[in-house]
Amino acid sequence: MKKEHILIMRFSALGDVAMMVPVVYSLAMTYPDVRITVLSRKFARAFFDDLAPNVYFMGADLNMEYRGVKGLNALYRRLMAKNFTAVADFHNVLRSDYLRLRFNLDRYRVAHINKDRAGRRKLTAKGKKCLKQQDSPFKKYADVLARLGYPIENNFKSLFSEEGGNLNLLPALFGPKNSFERWIGIAPFAAHEGKIYPERLMWQVVDQLLACDPQVKIFLFGKGKKEEATFEEWCAKNQRCVSVSKHLETMHQELILMSHLDVMVSMDSANMHMASLVATPVVSIWGATHPLAGFMGWGQSLDNVVQLDLPCRPCSIFGNKPCLRGDYACLRNIAPEYIVEKVMKIIGSK
Repeated sequence: MKKEHILIMRFSALGDVAMMVPVVYSLAMTYPDVRITVLSRKFARAFFDDLAPNVYFMGADLNMEYRGVKGLNALYRRLMAKNFTAVADFHNVLRSDYLRLRFNLDRYRVAHINKDRAGRRKLTAKGKKCLKQQDSPFKKYADVLARLGYPIENNFKSLFSEEGGNLNLLPALFGPKNSFERWIGIAPFAAHEGKIYPERLMWQVVDQLLACDPQVKIFLFGKGKKEEATFEEWCAKNQRCVSVSKHLETMHQELILMSHLDVMVSMDSANMHMASLVATPVVSIWGATHPLAGFMGWGQSLDNVVQLDLPCRPCSIFGNKPCLRGDYACLRNIAPEYIVEKVMKIIGSK
């Protein structure tokens, strides 16, 4: 008989791929004799390379090497050589649908995620919203595996041990951390305006946190011209601010640093999910989006969520729709003091 070998596909953004990690880990631990290959974009390798002995990663560049139908056919031929016995589509979009179709035609065991778009539409309706908790991707991914005959219980805790990642792999600036220091991560940006707390107000959060305790050190997470310009300005205002991307080169290094933070302050963004994967508590700020959509970070508490109760919220699942009011009151009306209070409560409990 063929050795059991599962292909798991997801090509999307960083946060969505990060949410696969607890499920893939739990699958690997539950079925140690089953080989698991994760197919995703190349950036995701840092999540899976050392996750478990029976987990393997395969990167695919869908914009160049495997572009279009011709490229997908080439990718399918490459996948055929891996001798898979089951295929789990965690994405369910045109590209993965096409690959799934090819596998189905060749009589593979195949299952795909149910996105429940109807439930999402009711949650974000302009009027008479149905404020019902939607299933998280963690549950939806696990449901796909169960339909393939691999039921799991999610038992993931962290990518690293309880002591965190190895700070010796980072520049000297990032360690060692003494017992009196309080390391706070701030990730103030996101892909869409509907998920970004105003820059002016976020600086007030940073400034207040620095004033609370002389042992507080702020690490700023984010990449891009806008982010770099903002962080350069903030670091010039206070030397206890550090722009992470200026000193760290890889996502693995960022995960190591995150594992040693006392708390992360983040939007509903990839950084929330990355911090969650290393068991760091996250104070998450939500505007156009809402935790009811199911996208809370792994193991995070609703007690640490910052959001306003407005009749127009949520108006978007991903934060990419224009504000119905035109003023993003869901974000602009959040007092910096409220965020600081949440952060200090977590720090005080340690």
